[in-house]
Amino acid sequence: MIRCLKDHIEKVVEGVCAGNLFFEMPTVHFFSEEAFCFGNNKVLKTREKKVVTLDIGAFRAKETIMQSEDDGKVYTCRELKSLAPHRCTFGYDVIVYVGYALFVHCRSEKDIVSELARKNISISDREVSFLGKKFVTYLAVAHRESRQKIRSAMDQRGGYILHVDGTCEGDSPHLFTGLDGIAEVVLDNIKIPSEQSELLIPFFEKIKGQYGDPIALVHDMGKGILSAIAAVFPGTPDFICHFHFLRDIGKDLMEDEYKKIRNRLKKHKIRGSLRRMAKSLERTAVQDRKVMEQLNAGIKHGDVRTGAEMSIASAFALIQWVFDISAELNGYGFPFDLPHLAFYHRLKTVYTLVEAIWESPHKYEKTHKPLHKLFRLIKPVMADQTLKRSAKALDKKAEIFNALREALRIALPEGKNGLNDDGDDTDMKTIKEKVAAFQEKLKSEETLSKRDEYKKMIQQIDTYWDKLFADPISVHTATGEQLIQPQRTNNILERFFRDLKRKYRKKTGTISLNKTLKTILSDTPLVKNLENKEYLDIILDGCNTLEQRFARVDSKLVLQELDKKRKETGRLPQILKKMIREPAFPRKLGELFGC
Repeated sequence: MIRCLKDHIEKVVEGVCAGNLFFEMPTVHFFSEEAFCFGNNKVLKTREKKVVTLDIGAFRAKETIMQSEDDGKVYTCRELKSLAPHRCTFGYDVIVYVGYALFVHCRSEKDIVSELARKNISISDREVSFLGKKFVTYLAVAHRESRQKIRSAMDQRGGYILHVDGTCEGDSPHLFTGLDGIAEVVLDNIKIPSEQSELLIPFFEKIKGQYGDPIALVHDMGKGILSAIAAVFPGTPDFICHFHFLRDIGKDLMEDEYKKIRNRLKKHKIRGSLRRMAKSLERTAVQDRKVMEQLNAGIKHGDVRTGAEMSIASAFALIQWVFDISAELNGYGFPFDLPHLAFYHRLKTVYTLVEAIWESPHKYEKTHKPLHKLFRLIKPVMADQTLKRSAKALDKKAEIFNALREALRIALPEGKNGLNDDGDDTDMKTIKEKVAAFQEKLKSEETLSKRDEYKKMIQQIDTYWDKLFADPISVHTATGEQLIQPQRTNNILERFFRDLKRKYRKKTGTISLNKTLKTILSDTPLVKNLENKEYLDIILDGCNTLEQRFARVDSKLVLQELDKKRKETGRLPQILKKMIREPAFPRKLGELFGC
């Protein structure tokens, strides 16, 4: 009996929702309490609009507007203004809900439509997308209105270190961001066609005008960035990212040889041949678990029984070992990781092994047939003298490049941090001494120092020497004098962009973000700041929630901003889309000019 009552109670509770409480859209009356408290007032007019909030879903808001008979002052309802923007249907709580769902929780538009439907809110995919843009725009306006307080917070910490970087895919515009590396707060963003200095200078001047001169800058080695920084921040210490510096040096040093190896391997089609052979061996090698267990036991104890099945399993295992080059990589990407060179060396190791079997007295035994076939597949690759010379040359270059990695103490050959590597804790003085020693050793080797690629390496180190080694900077803070060490890398922004792209890939399910970078608003990265409690407290400016803060923003200003931002998206006007899809459009256009 008790369980039955409990089930009925749960069903009743589940059924209590706005959709079940109201059979039709309710009407809620709004009026100004101030008008009824003061003076002699009359009804000026009433107006209605549909409002949708998370509280009860859709309702009809009927507002009574009063006017003072004494001075003509008009009284509108503040409560209604705090629920939804002027001439907008969806409330601030819906806008914030959609914004967090899209940009923080990476929900798709369709998922959000379904979630809101359960809250008695009917909304389309396009409306969700538009509310997402509104959320970003409201946040951007609140951010701009809080700049002075953000700057005051920076001054309390002794200033800010400006990290700048951009991202793009294909022919998309560059989304370029300026970030305070101390508080990890996004300061400003812009979408530009390319990272040319004439496009970056106004952006840097804007940041300088709003937040003052940074105590230092960190960036990559882009010529446009270097030129723009020199123009806008003369005399300000600026440093290049050690990871980017190493990557550029490594590419210049090894790219030509690496391409040769890749192209020669591709010409031999060895990967495809090995995969086909593995496919033909897979059934016997994998499905018979006993064979693999015998092979594993034999390798451990040094006692392998020969036989046709054992030979098949051995050949299959060797092929899989050749392809398992990820075990030798550290996740840094080229030029730190050299997968094609690692693949070649593994081929060479397997070839040496099967060649010994081929030349043994058991050469013609049928049980060794799979291993003999593997030998014949790899032999043309090993006979390729161009490939052999390129691999030898690349080995030497990789050795020298790894020595520089060791000197800079970042992206080390044995490192496992991948693209998140910020370098170890070695002090800057020691790193500087090790890089100087590396450079002197390279200059002292006559055979290397005379070659163009190594001359260029030495020249690059000389060129960026002053931008590589950042000493701690003394700053005045609210608690007294402090030393701040600029970060050695720009990974704070690199991680930020990777996270941004990962979230959009999760939301859209697409690998390429070319279209996304064309359509998102430039201020979208500001959403990342919401994870920072100090920043959130600043922009709330005394409000308890973002909904309350957005209600203080002039909604007309937001609409103006949205209209201005539409030009950023690169979208064609709808009328033009329809026009160019008309049959025989060029011919009809020509007729206008008498053609």
